[in-house]
Amino acid sequence: MKCIYCGNTESKVIDSRANEESNSIRRRRECLECGRRFTTYETIESTPIMVIKNGGNRQPFNPAKIKLGLVKACEKRPVPMFKIDALVADIERTINNSLVQEVPSGSIGEMVMERLKTLDDVAYIRFAAVYKQFKDLDSFKNFIDESKK
Repeated sequence: MKCIYCGNTESKVIDSRANEESNSIRRRRECLECGRRFTTYETIESTPIMVIKNGGNRQPFNPAKIKLGLVKACEKRPVPMFKIDALVADIERTINNSLVQEVPSGSIGEMVMERLKTLDDVAYIRFAAVYKQFKDLDSFKNFIDESKK
C-alpha cells in the first residue's frame, strides 16, 4: 500500500476491523518510512456475470428473474417458498462457481428445468411450456410423453 504522505510502498497494519455491513475491512496503517498513519479500506471486487440472450444481446445476471419465473410456474401448487429460494440459490451458486463471465440464457433455463423436474411435475410442465415456446400441440404432447419416461 502506498503512503499518501511520502509515497513509500512499505507500511504495517496497526488495526483491522470489519465495518457494520461486513462488506469491507478498515485497516489503520503506519508508513515505515515517515511514520505517519493513514486508513485504507479493502472491499471485494466483483465482475458482473452477463447473460447472453437468444437475440445476442447481453444483460447482467439477475436471480430475481429466475425466482419470478419459478413463482409463476409454482402458482397454486404445494411448493413452499423456501424450496423456490433454495432452488434459486443453488442455480446462482452454480453459475458463480463456474468461473465464467458470460452464461447463455439457454443453459440457465436448462438448470431451472432439471431442478424443477424433481420439485414439482406440474410446475415443470408450466415452466417448460413458456421456456421451450412450443409451436403446436403435438410438440407439447411429445415433450410431456418424453417427461413421463
